[in-house]
Amino acid sequence: MINNAVRLTQYSHGAGCGCKIAPDVLGEILSGSQIDPDQYPDLLVGNHSRDDAAAIDLGDGRAVLTTTDFFMPIVDDPFDFGRVAATNAISDIYAMGGRPLAAIAILGWPIDTLAAPIAAQVIAGGRSVCASLGFPLAGGHSIDCPEPIFGLAVTGEVPLQQLKRNSTGCAGDRLYLTKPLGIGILTTAEKQGKLLDRHLGVATQLMCQPNQIGQQLAAIPGVNAMTDVTGFGLLGHLLEFCEGGHLNAQIHRPSVALMDGLSDYIAQGCTPGGTARNFNACQKHTSSFTPRDQSIFCDPQTSGGLLVAVAPEATEEVEKLLIAAGLPHQSIGTLEPTAGNLCQVRLTG
Repeated sequence: MINNAVRLTQYSHGAGCGCKIAPDVLGEILSGSQIDPDQYPDLLVGNHSRDDAAAIDLGDGRAVLTTTDFFMPIVDDPFDFGRVAATNAISDIYAMGGRPLAAIAILGWPIDTLAAPIAAQVIAGGRSVCASLGFPLAGGHSIDCPEPIFGLAVTGEVPLQQLKRNSTGCAGDRLYLTKPLGIGILTTAEKQGKLLDRHLGVATQLMCQPNQIGQQLAAIPGVNAMTDVTGFGLLGHLLEFCEGGHLNAQIHRPSVALMDGLSDYIAQGCTPGGTARNFNACQKHTSSFTPRDQSIFCDPQTSGGLLVAVAPEATEEVEKLLIAAGLPHQSIGTLEPTAGNLCQVRLTG
């Protein structure tokens, strides 16, 4: 659905998951609000692990998953904004190995600036994604606010043996990423009017590609950890893997799938503001990062791919599944033991 009468990105200071608060600042905000797991024994995953969703043991071999995600427009078309925001929020359930059951909408809208029918298109886009994945957008809440905001709170379920976390990777695990990097760069190029015709719609199509492959990956023994790569970029979310398991990581540059044209767009200054913020938050954990590396591996992804840690004996089955789904299937690196207290991410190739 195309709406040429409005460009939503002109009404917000941030874009998609690039709106996230920097990881180091977020850590400061949350420093006094950690939940004591012993106080809530049924809470399997809470905010102590920086995971994608909370998980609560139902006592019958299943856990209920609950998550929320919302942001300001990263695309201009209202219907597509709704689709992207919904796909991104639902991804957190898939990243935990789960199945979404229902969602409710979160809408902030500048009523005096943007007409109500435009907001209706946003909600319709979100509802279309939920329906395509087999569950309802069952309600929501709205407020009048200065910038357009949309997202979902999503409830899901997962068998306990398939519950995946971002803190359970093991030394020797191979790393996989199910979508190419570069969404932040391409959407910035479009906002700056520098996007080539052949790249029009490419980022939107990728952002609207759901990560339901996470359910199938979670059922494979040897898939040890999983998360989705969003606003902190690959580096930031990989560090969550490393810090959770007290590990280092090695990434092989040529093995990481990239969207077409990134080098040219980087040279033209199409780097989101969140990229520098992400690198500054993670810089002490890095070595051998060139300016180009920073632009790519710290690029804020919106509705990015799944980052998966896989035991060596399970890689063949995982790669067959990814190939069948038409997703990137080459290992991008490994998790390694760490000799000290500070986790490190090293680039090779």
